[in-house]
Amino acid sequence: MLTGEGLAARREEIAGAPELGRLLERLRGRARPVLEREPPFPEVKALLSTDGGVCPRDGAALIYDPWSPQAHRCPRCGEQQSGERHHRWWARFQHLWLAERAAHLAALAAFGDDDDAADRGRALLRRYGERYAGYPNRDNVLGPSRLFFSTYLESIWLTNLLAAAVLLREAGALDPETAQGVDTVADEAAALIGDFNEGFSNRQTWHDAALAAVAVWFEDEELLRGAVEGPTGLVAHAMQGFGPDGMWYEGENYHLFALRGLLVGLDWVRAAGFDPLEEAGLADRLQRALLAPALTALPDGTFPARKDSRFGMSLAQPMYLELWERGRAAAFEGESPLGDWLAALYGLPAPPAETFDSYLHEAGEPPPDRRGRADLSWWMLLAMPALGPGAADRWRPGSVLLDSQGLAVLRTGGRYASLECGAYGGGHGHPDRLHLSLHEAGVHWLPDPGTGSYVARDLFWYRSTLAHNAPRLDGVSQAPGDAVCEHFDVADGWSWVQGSFGPLCRTIVAGPAYLVDIVELSSDTDRLLEVPWHVAGAMALRSPGQWEPAMLEDEFTRDAERFLPAAGGPIELEARAPGARLAVALAGPGELLRAVGPGVPGEAAASFLLRRARGDVLRLVSVVSTADPAPRLRIDEGYVEVITPAGGDRHRAVAGGWEVEGPGGTVRLGGRRPAAATMVERILTVPRSLRQHGVAVRVARPPALDGTLDGFDLSYPLSLDHEDQYRRSEEPYAGAEVFGATAYANWDDDTLYLAVEVTKPEVVLRPADAPPLLLDNEPDDIHSDGLQLYVRAQPEAATCGAVVVPAQGGTGVHARPVQGPGDELVVAGSWSATETGYRLTVALRPAGWGEQVAGDRVRFDLLVNEMRSGRERRAGQLVWSGGGGWVWLRGDRQGPDQLGELELV
Repeated sequence: MLTGEGLAARREEIAGAPELGRLLERLRGRARPVLEREPPFPEVKALLSTDGGVCPRDGAALIYDPWSPQAHRCPRCGEQQSGERHHRWWARFQHLWLAERAAHLAALAAFGDDDDAADRGRALLRRYGERYAGYPNRDNVLGPSRLFFSTYLESIWLTNLLAAAVLLREAGALDPETAQGVDTVADEAAALIGDFNEGFSNRQTWHDAALAAVAVWFEDEELLRGAVEGPTGLVAHAMQGFGPDGMWYEGENYHLFALRGLLVGLDWVRAAGFDPLEEAGLADRLQRALLAPALTALPDGTFPARKDSRFGMSLAQPMYLELWERGRAAAFEGESPLGDWLAALYGLPAPPAETFDSYLHEAGEPPPDRRGRADLSWWMLLAMPALGPGAADRWRPGSVLLDSQGLAVLRTGGRYASLECGAYGGGHGHPDRLHLSLHEAGVHWLPDPGTGSYVARDLFWYRSTLAHNAPRLDGVSQAPGDAVCEHFDVADGWSWVQGSFGPLCRTIVAGPAYLVDIVELSSDTDRLLEVPWHVAGAMALRSPGQWEPAMLEDEFTRDAERFLPAAGGPIELEARAPGARLAVALAGPGELLRAVGPGVPGEAAASFLLRRARGDVLRLVSVVSTADPAPRLRIDEGYVEVITPAGGDRHRAVAGGWEVEGPGGTVRLGGRRPAAATMVERILTVPRSLRQHGVAVRVARPPALDGTLDGFDLSYPLSLDHEDQYRRSEEPYAGAEVFGATAYANWDDDTLYLAVEVTKPEVVLRPADAPPLLLDNEPDDIHSDGLQLYVRAQPEAATCGAVVVPAQGGTGVHARPVQGPGDELVVAGSWSATETGYRLTVALRPAGWGEQVAGDRVRFDLLVNEMRSGRERRAGQLVWSGGGGWVWLRGDRQGPDQLGELELV
């Protein structure tokens, strides 16, 4: 943001720069609808649900229209939908859009001397000043929030709202009454945001930016210093969230989101009179962060949908264009590679503007044929350099390895291939280590699907190994972990990368006419190796043979078949897309399956291939090519031969690398990579707390289990009554007299018995036959008073878990296994109301129970959920093993390393 003196200087710059002048005029035109009529103002808090904003007929996302609060059109079937859930979905974007409009109007008032824009901007500020405190801070999904359901949305909204206030103030167009309303909003919102520090997270960059904006508004130096220089401030995020190679640890999608938050935050810091980028290390890291997504971009101008990314997203979106427009002015002096990169993006056909939380400036507008600098937002009027883009034909990225990210990109002509090694990726990571992507001849043949909706069931598909072109073992998704890039090299028209993940190794060799892919397993025991191939286009086999029904156990797949080849040798097939063809040859042991599963997000179901083999030492070889005629593949002991019209190329591993012997000579590829600690390990590792300890008493006969304590030995109570045992949502722990619990654990040879007395003024239960909440992918019964129980009877056994809810109108209990891997925990028992709350008495029969003796210790945990009347989501939970923190996003999961232990006496 700019001071009054800065505004005057920028006015002169705009007057002397035709492109900036055109942007100002374009902003005037785009503001006209808001000036002509008052935009709809949502009186409700936004809601995240599975059905809000989704067409019930075909599942498509409804179109957000800022001028239509009640009727929402489906882009696929054309029908309009209405109702409270859709309206509260609309409110999410409308609050954000209105804050953007306030800043847009304030920029016109500051740079265009537009009194009408100033009037409308002040009106929006006053309205939020009057109503903000009336929105409820409850039922949130991720962090405290009044207008939304997550803190990061409040932060985005606040940066725009305060930008409007500061611009109007510095332009002399902010009256005291409106300023007082802004004071109220800024103070309330800052308290919410400051209460929820997310550590190193893409969202925390926006929290920091919002707190920096509040600091500028109130001229609070201490608050500003914390937002910039604190342990998780803007500087720390720039230097640690973005790795030495410049890429954000959660992948391109969150890289771009975090980068915008960082740049917005840095602009607020500059408004306070100093520039952190004067530090050479920070400036260098920002330069790398700006270049990283350009170096990994696909040939069609989209970013690879790694981890929880949106699929097929164009980097020519105006929100992304603004990153490089602002970034090259902030981090580079004079010319930079970003100018040529921007020219290449502006040269692409303009993609329709997507709906982003942090960019809604084009909502309701049709896209232009080509998007230019005059089509950007008010922020660029303040910050975009007068210097125009460079030359698109100079932007020619080559093969590259992003070391800390572990992503290798092999570019040969128009072909783009990549291998994903490196870190799992934190909370947004996928079990897709050694995933292969391929884009060639204008077709994304082997895509990474990214993720669709976080609240749709198919989230679990996209977060599985089977959804990726990545190897898995023994029929289950990869366990979270990091892969290692062992080799990367480029020489004489060839490039290669080799990565490893546990007992798996994958080698990709890219040449002028084809790509070789080798997946190897080296194990001490027989394992089932499977390698999915999600190939775009219509697939057809060229090898003779037939298909027969087969089994593939997965919730999301159907119509599995096995190929029975009529002859030996490699299996050849091809995929066809408009104007392009991909030939594939597969060699190695095992069998080839095909099945139907979800397509990439937003598209219909699609067939995919699955290579499957069993053994301790396995090698699966593939060759892919768009050349015509297709290369032929031959496997011999010690080498792989690929035959093309130019002759045969012999590939083999050699000491320290790879060798290709062909008609033109021999090419040696090396590039051994040094081992290094991953960035995510450095960021996310936290010290473990001491393990909670309790005692379970052996009993001669089972307790009554009738909702009373009859038959229980009460010698060793387990207490849940401390603040550090409470996971809160919006409100802090009120104390054991308001919400607390005491439990008693007993055992015998067959069963673990548990009695839990809960202190709670009002028992709020969810009926077993209640309609689904449709809030997200978490189980509904966590939003009720009740228990979550976890037991691991043997050190080598899986954790058993169950959610147990008292039956409304009866004395029984409803028990359901927790989601995710693990054995079922069998639960039976009763409950009863007490004068101070309720009591549950249950028998637990975990897998592996029955071999225990006195003195043994079993892993155990007890969680007590807290529900309150008038809420949609639980208010918090008590956790016997302790640790405190926040309840959001935990569902019914409790990590095995968090469990306490019970000593059997």
